[in-house]
Amino acid sequence: MSTYLLFEAAHGYALFEVKQADELAQGGDAAAALTADLARFSKAVTFVAFKGFLTAAEALEEASAVSEGGMTDTLKAFLQQNLPKVKEGKKAKFTLGVFEAKLGNAISDGLGVPCACNEFTGELLRGVRAHAAHLTKSLAAVDLGRAQLGLAHSYSRAKVKFNVNRQDNMIIQAIALLDTLDKDVNTFVMRVREWYSWHFPELVRIVPDNYQYARLTLAVQNKSELTDDRKGELTDITGDEDVAQQILEAAKTSMGQDISPIDLINIKAFAQRVISLAEYRQKMHGYLMERMHSVAPNLSALIGEVVGARLISHAGSLTNLAKYPSSTVQILGAEKALFRALKTRGNTPKYGLIFHSSFIGRAKARNKGRISRYLANKASIASRIDCFMEVATSAFGEKMKEQVEERLRFYEEGIAPTKNITAMQDAIKTAGGAELLAAAAQLPTTAATANGEAPGTNGKKKKKNKRTAAEAAGDAADATVEETPKQKKKIKQAAAAAVGAVVDSEGNAAVSTEKKKKKKKAAAAE
Repeated sequence: MSTYLLFEAAHGYALFEVKQADELAQGGDAAAALTADLARFSKAVTFVAFKGFLTAAEALEEASAVSEGGMTDTLKAFLQQNLPKVKEGKKAKFTLGVFEAKLGNAISDGLGVPCACNEFTGELLRGVRAHAAHLTKSLAAVDLGRAQLGLAHSYSRAKVKFNVNRQDNMIIQAIALLDTLDKDVNTFVMRVREWYSWHFPELVRIVPDNYQYARLTLAVQNKSELTDDRKGELTDITGDEDVAQQILEAAKTSMGQDISPIDLINIKAFAQRVISLAEYRQKMHGYLMERMHSVAPNLSALIGEVVGARLISHAGSLTNLAKYPSSTVQILGAEKALFRALKTRGNTPKYGLIFHSSFIGRAKARNKGRISRYLANKASIASRIDCFMEVATSAFGEKMKEQVEERLRFYEEGIAPTKNITAMQDAIKTAGGAELLAAAAQLPTTAATANGEAPGTNGKKKKKNKRTAAEAAGDAADATVEETPKQKKKIKQAAAAAVGAVVDSEGNAAVSTEKKKKKKKAAAAE
């Protein structure tokens, strides 16, 4: 059985035939030495055919298809033209060696050609790649290197290609930086509190906010120099005149020790750094809000910008989040608790990252699992709309948020929520797109669809088991008109049979009572 090799180069497809398979099949050092020697390898592997790419765009398209394990029309025509013909109903007397197993499966399914992807074919294709310029004689080594470099750049650009306004990678980095800033700012403010409390310990009790405390540290500095004239400055920082008055009174009767000028300079410098970090954290939070509104507006409107950003970050991308089912979205972030529960046969977690949503916090204890499941369902729908919808709109997220609110009210008060199809039709009308309105006009408005059932699923079973009221009424009317004499006859026969059964049963009962009386008389006579 002969063996052919398919080589996917940057400038085209090449086909080779293996002549000395026995020597190459030894493997190990012998095969490596043979592939390294051009003279011996060119005798063992001979060139059959070559199909070049005409443009860089075609090369990129073919390379992308091969990397994803697909067979294009160009590759299919090239193989059909150059491989030996296989008669219908007979097995091929050759095998085609490929480097990618997925590509081999696609070729086998499309052409019926047996493909091999193993260590033997891999070693041969490595040798072909090393001596491609000498074996194909289509391009010089320098030109082949340029073609490879150009295709590599084009392929990399295509892989990382993105829309600047719909990029979710920046959201992942922003939420990670926001978490880091929160930890760092809290740690640094605690250090400022401990450091400055040696001089003014009463300020910690009066001002609990970290950002205000750092600003007051910078404003007060030496408490002995604080006078009533600076009450307005303190009021601007705290936002409360009473708090400013408490600070002034505490400074006069403070139990703190005196501080040297050099220590005060270092405290001021550190407090200034903490204030700048806190302000940068606020700017980063605003940046995250803007990016979430542009990338995932529906998810932001439904569950909040921060929680939505954490879901996207944990999933890896908005596309990955859109691919997850709602059951995965519900426990996303609680993987350790889930596997621990499965291992110990305990209760599985009801929620993960979506626990930080306000809806779950507002629900009662018995309804937290139900509302988390419902919220995860809506979050999954919102992420898919944001990922695959070309027009950015938050109408769907706002409507789904109203649905979650109504569901909470339904659990607590029993008020029926709005139908899902009604809410989505309102959202489509609010979005105002012509295509969306046309799609809304084509939506089915049957009773089954209005109840939230997909057409063609449960509706078929219901049609088999139960007819509609109109059909049942029509059939009943026809039956009463056409079969009235028959029904009367059947009723009479049934009544006669029932009377006979009653008479029979009474007769049998009478006979049985007479027999009992005779037995009693006989027993008394004896």
